[in-house]
Amino acid sequence: MRAMVLDAPRRPLHEAELPDPEPAGDQVLLSVRACGVCRTDLHVVDGELGSGAARDRASPGRAAGPAGPKLPLVPGHQVVGVAGDGRRLGVPWLGWTCGACRYCRSGRENLCDRALFTGYQLDGGYAEQIVADERYCFAIPDGYGDAEAAPLLCAGLIGHRSLRMTGDAERIGLYGFGSSAHIVAQVARHQGRRVFAFTKPGDAEGQAFARELGAVWAGGSDERPPEELDAAIVFAPVGALVPAALANLAKGGAVVCAGIHMSDVPAFPYELLWGERSVRSVANLTRADGDELLALVRDAPIRVEVETFPLSQANEALARLRSGRIRGSAVLVV
Repeated sequence: MRAMVLDAPRRPLHEAELPDPEPAGDQVLLSVRACGVCRTDLHVVDGELGSGAARDRASPGRAAGPAGPKLPLVPGHQVVGVAGDGRRLGVPWLGWTCGACRYCRSGRENLCDRALFTGYQLDGGYAEQIVADERYCFAIPDGYGDAEAAPLLCAGLIGHRSLRMTGDAERIGLYGFGSSAHIVAQVARHQGRRVFAFTKPGDAEGQAFARELGAVWAGGSDERPPEELDAAIVFAPVGALVPAALANLAKGGAVVCAGIHMSDVPAFPYELLWGERSVRSVANLTRADGDELLALVRDAPIRVEVETFPLSQANEALARLRSGRIRGSAVLVV
């Protein structure tokens, strides 16, 4: 099969012919139709996950995050494919969990220390075929094309989990209006919330896109919204946005950090946190998250905006994403 392969971090992917994968145990073989290009893919390619620096900063006995990727690696974890019996299935980031640890046994399989992730420890969807544990795959809802469904499998899922972490917050700030935010903004509106979108300063096009999708206000991340926020979700991997978001929160509000990687959060005065404000992260996803979101999008009119690229142009798609030149989501079409 044809695949795009990462041999080492900070190197371009290269196109290769690999042996067709063979399913074993609970795995299913899928012919890949589409694979979303996620910011996590960028962090993998750029060598920003599983770094020695992160491990050195971790407290004794505390995991610093996922270990480094297997190499060589086929990236990609927002995969839509077709099984031999014609079923259209989605393969997400969470590829396997142990089922026995304290996290798995308490409904928190997303925190399993032995978890394996698609496009990281397991070969992903930047390829013509993929094998995946069928227990972790999702049926793709009718009404969404292959390319439109792919971003739901991570951008949508992480956005949805992040939104749930805000509780019943009515005024939601979204920092970074990319793949996840453009989906979760519509979910939030469907739930009757009001969305305030923050983009890079001066990104008039991105702000117009946010208003087009129902944001009541859109501006730069250096601007103050017209009213306080009940919660904020930070999608951009920029630590300085955490205190910026806190400064815009009403008392009791929460800042939810949605990414798997973020630059260091700078020191900030306790005054920003006081008033029962909080900061928390979101890690990975559970199968229940996927079932919940995909049930919701069957009924809610979610418009997934995509820019498609052929498989061979995966490096171009990653470069466009890195420079912020994607409207909505980038998707490889196989």
